[in-house]
Amino acid sequence: MSKPDKKQMRSAARFFAVQALFQMESAGQTVERIVREFETHRFGEVFEEGYEMAEGDAVHFRALVDHAVNWQAKVDQMTDRALVAKWPIDRIDPVLRALFRAAGAELVAMDTPPKVVITEFVDVAKAFFDAGKEPKFVNAVLDHMAREAKPQAFA
Repeated sequence: MSKPDKKQMRSAARFFAVQALFQMESAGQTVERIVREFETHRFGEVFEEGYEMAEGDAVHFRALVDHAVNWQAKVDQMTDRALVAKWPIDRIDPVLRALFRAAGAELVAMDTPPKVVITEFVDVAKAFFDAGKEPKFVNAVLDHMAREAKPQAFA
């Protein structure tokens, strides 16, 4: 099998970060435990059906998870402002909440261009919600969050 490229590995890291944040919230696990589990067991995991998970960029994965935890209050507030007032972040699907936290962390604490973050996390939403309206919803919310976090990128 050919070695995955840096872009694929970063995409996989984003996907894994959403899973990890979801699992942390639903199972009450610590950052250290979840990061160790994903890096040891999930990256490159091969399933019986012959499906193989991509190898994730461990540095990007760790940064996303750490920043999502460290910046959670700020990111959740940004998400709340981007959502319809009647839908605070604690009422949305937990997978979407994890996605907004990972994407928000990348927008707030990392140098990735906002349009890249939006595109990448819309793709993650498509992986979790392939037939639903969620990817369009994610695009709209992340666009709002990106304009708040990095307005200079949209000038």
